[in-house]
Order: sequence, then structure tokens, then C-alpha cells
Amino acid sequence: MGVVTYSAAFTVVPTYECFNRCDYCNFRQNLGQGWNVDEKGVRESLRSLVNTDVCEVLILSGEVHPRSGDRPQWFTKIYQACQIALELGFLPHTNVGPLSWVEMMALAQVNVSMGLMVEQVTPRWRKTVHRYAPSKEPELRLDQLRQAGALRIPFTTGILVGLGESVGDREDSLRAIAKIHRQYAHIQEVIIQPYQPGSGQISSWPGCSMGELVEAIAMARSLLPTDIAIQVPPNLLTRPADLQAALQAGARDLGGIGPVDEVNPDYGHMTLAQMKSSLVREKFKLQKRLPVYPQYESWVPLPLQRAITQWKQRV
Repeated sequence: MGVVTYSAAFTVVPTYECFNRCDYCNFRQNLGQGWNVDEKGVRESLRSLVNTDVCEVLILSGEVHPRSGDRPQWFTKIYQACQIALELGFLPHTNVGPLSWVEMMALAQVNVSMGLMVEQVTPRWRKTVHRYAPSKEPELRLDQLRQAGALRIPFTTGILVGLGESVGDREDSLRAIAKIHRQYAHIQEVIIQPYQPGSGQISSWPGCSMGELVEAIAMARSLLPTDIAIQVPPNLLTRPADLQAALQAGARDLGGIGPVDEVNPDYGHMTLAQMKSSLVREKFKLQKRLPVYPQYESWVPLPLQRAITQWKQRV
């Protein structure tokens, strides 16, 4: 019986404000909306989850321009959220957009892993879905992967599929990720994320077909090193048969499963019982994992290693 992994997660969003405006986004809010939660709110939310199955706290945020006067306060709130998560016994994973070397180095002290989607390296997207999204410049995203590798940060990245890119574009994106991993060996997993329409987007793309997704998963498995897990978001696989097809193509991880997918709030998750039942029918076992993979545990600071050890006794 094969194994499919997932992380029991809860998402903290300091702010939905974002200076980017991607055509397909269902997450962002316009500038001026303010903070979603303060330090007290983060602590209250996480305290209610102590002694539950939740292990991973995903800190997810809209992006603040690197030269904005709001950037220091934004970064402080992200750092504080990570600290609170650690204090309460959780393992933080942060994905908040491109970071400076100093910012990433600081967050590495309070995160067991971090992430940033490459999305696609094609310059075509800078004229279409990313035309109002300066930080989606492909080389900037790839440089973040290199920076994380140089800092020895266990990392998650991925590509978006179904927004007008070509098969060749997907291949170029996956090869770029593979090349960086071969240099630094720090990428835990690559998400193959199908675009699905949502109520907050400003574009009218029809959504990724299952054929496109399966093709992209199979390509990822053939091009990426075998020590990188292929992840798919199960809530974006809209039919039970889709999960089977994704697994047959090479996916083996379902990412962080929590109450709400903040990036795709229109698409709810199946319950774990439903997911386990579906996987058993396909001769797969659903297995919980930590937000840092075993081969990277020694990379993180010693205080975080102790937190990892405590969770390994529970998972």
C-alpha cells in the first residue's frame, strides 16, 4: 500500500492587503484595509488549538512593497506570529512573498520551513495575469529559492497550471526549480496547483482541466529529483476520480489540511475521514507529517529541533 502524506495545519493571516494585483487572486484585499489579526488575536486563535491534532501554523500574508514605510511593522507582525506559534508548541511555516536576505535569515530562526511559489517563469505572464504584480518577476522568485538554499532553509515551492501557459512554459519552470535544488538540495516539495475560478478574481479564465493537471504532475515527477515530493491541493480536485488520477501521475502529498484554504476560500476540503476512505479505495494510506521533512530536521536551529522531537512523539 502506497503512502500519501499531509500536514494538519492552521493558517494565520496578519493582513490580506497586497501591493500586487494578480488577475486570478481570491486572497488579496486592496491597500488600506488594515490588519486582519493583532498579536492578541493570534495568541487567542492558536491557544484554542493546543492539544488538538494541529501541528503546522502557516503564516500567510499579502505582500508589502519592499520600500514601503509599512514594511518594518509588517515584518514584525509576521515574526511575532511565528514566535507565538512556537511558544504554544506549534511548528511555523511562513509564506509571505519575496524577502530580503536579512528578513529570510531572521525568519529562519522561528520557522521549521518556509515557502514561495515560483508560479511560472514565462515572461508572457508579466503581460497577462501578472501585469499588475511587480513581485511576480520570474527571476526574483527564482532568486528567493537560491537565497533559501544558501541559508539552508527547508523550502516549498510550486507552479500554477491553467492560466494560458504552454507545456513548454511548465517544463521551463520545473527545470529551473530542479536546477536550483540540485545546487542546494533544500526543496522539500513542489506544489502542482491547478487554477480554479473563484469569487474574488478579476479575470475570467475557465480553470485548469484535469488533463492539463495530470500532464503537469507527470512532467514534474519526470523532471524533478526523486527526493522532492509532488504535492496537489485536494480541495481543488473537484471530483473523487481526480485524486486517483493525480496519484497515478505521481503526486504523493496533499499539503496542509485545515479549516479554510485562504488562497482558494471557495473550495472546501473533504474531511479527513472522507479522504482516508477515498485513498484506501485506491490502495493508499493517508499519513500525517510535520511541516519539515525528516532529512531536513538537522538544518533548523536547536530550539526548533527540540520542538520537532516533541511532535515526532505524537505524529
